[in-house]
Amino acid sequence: MQKFSNSERAQIIVQALPHIKKYTGKIVVVKYGGNAMINEDLKQQVMEDVVLLSLIGVKVVLVHGGGPEISEMMNKLGKRTEFVNGLRVTDRETAEIAQMVLAGKVNKSLVNLINKKGGNAIGLSGVDGRFILAEMRDENLGYVGKITEINTEPVEGLLEGNYIPVVATTGCDRDGNVYNINGDTAAAYIAGALNAERLIMMTDVAGILRDKNDPSTLIPHVTVEEAKKLYDEGIVAGGMIPKVECCIEALNRGVKNVVIMDGTVEHSILMELLTDEGCGTMIGA
Repeated sequence: MQKFSNSERAQIIVQALPHIKKYTGKIVVVKYGGNAMINEDLKQQVMEDVVLLSLIGVKVVLVHGGGPEISEMMNKLGKRTEFVNGLRVTDRETAEIAQMVLAGKVNKSLVNLINKKGGNAIGLSGVDGRFILAEMRDENLGYVGKITEINTEPVEGLLEGNYIPVVATTGCDRDGNVYNINGDTAAAYIAGALNAERLIMMTDVAGILRDKNDPSTLIPHVTVEEAKKLYDEGIVAGGMIPKVECCIEALNRGVKNVVIMDGTVEHSILMELLTDEGCGTMIGA
């Protein structure tokens, strides 16, 4: 581990001051999932980043997934997992399992960890206060939700009370049916509805790479139009396509900037928000 003198540590803090000033009082939505969520050491560091940002006045909203945990629970219950175009086929029983795992086990474990780190977190799902209203996206997929409305009041109330909202991405319709909702999509809609200053999409890669096998080819910044051209060039391909589409959706809904970054890098959130260099690919103006 690299060691710093007290003077060097002080310089690091001073260099972060302009960034702290920029984000204090602003809303930052973090979509959290992937290996950063599975690896226990990384999970600890992500929660430390979230707590530190909250303590310096940044209004952090943590939106999490939990696909592997849902699959694990379904296996334990003897229920087969089926995917179509990357989306989990969700009958009513699977929707109940997703709600139990996401809004229960995963959500409360993250809330507990943030609180242990010195933060002040409260968990909720899209069902609470009808925060995320949804409808059936495709009958062939079952209870996979298409978001129809975001009611920001529950989250805004928590932010005003200096809490860190931790959001499980289930939603409901006005008849009380529960839907499993893609975490990236939910984060984009939530960030847009909150007019967030920044949406951070944590992934398992450095960002958009010109050569997917070479991290040194990271593209640090693209406009929306440039991002669309990267589709045609085949640079944005595979699993990166829906990520970028969600980023563009967030920008269209009023988010100032969106970043796709590698959540497996230690303290990547702090690197992105509190340093000049940042971390990952920023999509914006």
